[in-house]
Amino acid sequence: MTSKVNISDTTLPQGFSAAGVRCGVRRHRPDLALLLSKRPAVAAGVFTQSTCQAAPVLYSKALLPADNIKAVITNSGQANAGTGRQGKKDNQTMVDAVAQSLRCTNTQVLSASTGVIGEPMQIELITAAIPTLIANLTHQVDRFAQAIMTTDLVPKTVYKVLTLQQKPVIITGVAKGSGMIHPNMATMLAYLLTDVQIASAQAQQMLQDVTNNSFNMISVDADMSTNDSAFFLANGSSGVVLDNAQDIKTFQQALQEVATLLAKSIARDGEGASKLIEVKVINAPDEMFAKNVARSLTTSPLIKTAIYGQSPNWGRLLARLGMARVPSKLFAKLSISCQGRLLYDQGEPVLRDRHILKNSMQADTVMLTVNLKSGQHHAVAWGCDLSEKYVEINARYLT
Repeated sequence: MTSKVNISDTTLPQGFSAAGVRCGVRRHRPDLALLLSKRPAVAAGVFTQSTCQAAPVLYSKALLPADNIKAVITNSGQANAGTGRQGKKDNQTMVDAVAQSLRCTNTQVLSASTGVIGEPMQIELITAAIPTLIANLTHQVDRFAQAIMTTDLVPKTVYKVLTLQQKPVIITGVAKGSGMIHPNMATMLAYLLTDVQIASAQAQQMLQDVTNNSFNMISVDADMSTNDSAFFLANGSSGVVLDNAQDIKTFQQALQEVATLLAKSIARDGEGASKLIEVKVINAPDEMFAKNVARSLTTSPLIKTAIYGQSPNWGRLLARLGMARVPSKLFAKLSISCQGRLLYDQGEPVLRDRHILKNSMQADTVMLTVNLKSGQHHAVAWGCDLSEKYVEINARYLT
């Protein structure tokens, strides 16, 4: 296998095209985006676990997994959540307009929305722009990535090239997300595209596995969205069929790498954030426990503000482990490190000079490690610091 990862170039897999235009819902940015597969693609999806789900989530969930998907239409600025019967009708109108223009059935078109909850869609602006959107399809994904953004500061794209069966295969990932991020799945949208051939059931399981170790391990503000969606489309245009164990393993590792890079980019771009927080929990008794502990540390407002202020108040980490239900007997064994510096070990404080820790926290990535010394399971979670800017952005979101 050979591979290339690039977070600025945005090559699409064979047989895919993308576009983004401004239909007028948003004042300045592109706000309508389309992904198209030249040939029908196998498609899988995972969605928000919130019990309050947007119209496009309900619509796309009902269609997936599938083996005949041609397109994904996404609008930004209006989430089409909390919009009742009219919201479902508007989502269908948007899908029908795309299907008619592409001359395919409406069940071959998936949808996603992101933006303000509770606002009726400006559906006339959206449908009027669809012919222009289709006319602007290209093999680059940049405009698409811009059109799905809301409070994101930067577009999020990555691709990986690998060789399977002596043929080049491309995996391209695009995502958006900055606030309301606490996936089981966030206001997070992700699109993973590839030109391999894979069965729909296998694609669904692969996406779920990859998501559980990437998008479901990030948090910005511990608020779960109504609209989270992650799509995986595979159209087979490379001629590579994933039909043996080694190729499947190699491909899934590459897909995991792409998803993890996107997940970290969402956490790093958290609203008002200045630092990425990476938490590793090692030597845990089981994987789910490790994940819960790791995620708990990324969601603590006290820890997030301390990291923003470069405050060496590591006692907040210890307190949060207790809140995460780490058994009391483990506190006599476990160790805590920050930026590679041991802070606490076997029930005793170790760090004597807090200024050393404070200086190391000036980096734009802060690494926390908890060694539970009670098993062989590990987990990694990502979050971001919490600044005054987060409050400012969300206090003025509608204004």
